[in-house]
Amino acid sequence: MLQNAAQTYQSNQVTTATPAELTLMLYNGALKFIKQVKIALEEKDIIKANEGSLKIQDILYELMSTLNSDYEISKEFARLYEYMLQRTIEANIRKDVEILLEVEDLFIQFRDTWKEAMLLAKRQG
Repeated sequence: MLQNAAQTYQSNQVTTATPAELTLMLYNGALKFIKQVKIALEEKDIIKANEGSLKIQDILYELMSTLNSDYEISKEFARLYEYMLQRTIEANIRKDVEILLEVEDLFIQFRDTWKEAMLLAKRQG
């Protein structure tokens, strides 16, 4: 029953979120899955590590698909997301936590910068 309530709440969060909030949720989701993959690799659970890696890749594909190409900065984001995707795939193939840490660091930078931008937009808007 409690899990159903949590799922309903989470579903409502997604359906009522602004595009900016959805992007933040994607960054946080990727970070959550990276943690899960790191634990799975420590526990030598290759299947779980692969599943988590695929979720991270899905998030990166989603982030790439939502970029607005009208803005020059979107090209930079696309390059970084593509790099992160390649590194995530490489980390999954090699089962390499060090590569995953690099991707995690980039996601943290994106998330923190995005949070700051959201706060600035709120103050100005």
